[in-house]
Amino acid sequence: MLKKFFTAVGEYIILLGKSLQKPQKMRVFWKLFMREINDLGVNSFGLVVFTSIFVGAVVAIQMFNNFDASSFPIPPSFVGYATKAVLVLEFAPTIISLILAGKVGSYIASSIGTMRVSEQIDALDIMGVNSPNFLIFPKIIACILFNPLLIAISIVFGIGGGYIAGILTGNWTENDYIVGIQMYMPNLFIYYAFTKTIVFAFIIATVPSYFGYNVKGGSLEVGRASTQAVVWTMVFIIISELILTQLILS
Repeated sequence: MLKKFFTAVGEYIILLGKSLQKPQKMRVFWKLFMREINDLGVNSFGLVVFTSIFVGAVVAIQMFNNFDASSFPIPPSFVGYATKAVLVLEFAPTIISLILAGKVGSYIASSIGTMRVSEQIDALDIMGVNSPNFLIFPKIIACILFNPLLIAISIVFGIGGGYIAGILTGNWTENDYIVGIQMYMPNLFIYYAFTKTIVFAFIIATVPSYFGYNVKGGSLEVGRASTQAVVWTMVFIIISELILTQLILS
C-alpha cells in the first residue's frame, strides 16, 4: 500500500514536470486556455453564487444567535464583521474549493480519462506532441487565474446573503450590518485567503489530471478514476489548508 502511494506520488511529480513546460505553439495554447476558462471557471459561476448567498445568510443568522445568547452584550454590528471574517478566512476559499473539487475535478478526470481510453492521448504522443503539456497546462493556468475571481465573487455574494437575511428576519438592522462589514480586517486575512485559493486551484487542476491521464481500461475505469480524483483532491485540499494555516497564521 505504501509502495503504491509513493509510486503514485513519483508519477504525479513526473507528470507535473512534463506539464509545466513552455507550450510548443502559443496560439494553440491560448485557444485551449480560453476554452478551459469557460469550462472550468465561467460554468461554475452560477453554482458559486447560489451557494454563497445561502451560506452567507446561514452564517449571519448563526452569528446573531450566538451573540444574542452570550452573557456579554455584543453590538449587533459584530454580526456583519463576523460574517465577513468567516467568509474570508474559511468558507469562501475552502468550502467553495471543495465544491469546485467535486464539479471541476470530476470533469477534468473524466475528460482526460476518456481521451486516454479512446487512444486520443496515444495519437498525440505519436505525433510528437507533449500530451501532458497540451492537456494539463491550460487547465492549471485557467484554474490559478480564475479561481481567485470565483472566491472574490463568493465573498461578495456571501456578505450580500447575510444582508438579505437581516432584512428578512429583522434580527439586525441594515445599518448595523453595513457598519460591521466596514470594520477593519487585517490584510493578513486577505493574503491568507487568496494564498489558499491559489494552492487549492493548483491541486484541483493537477490531481484529477493525474488520475485521468493514468486511467487504464474502459468507461467503467474512467468513472472510478473520476471518483478517486474527487476524493484525493479533497484530501489534499484539507491537508494543505492545515499546513498553510500553520505557516501563515501561526
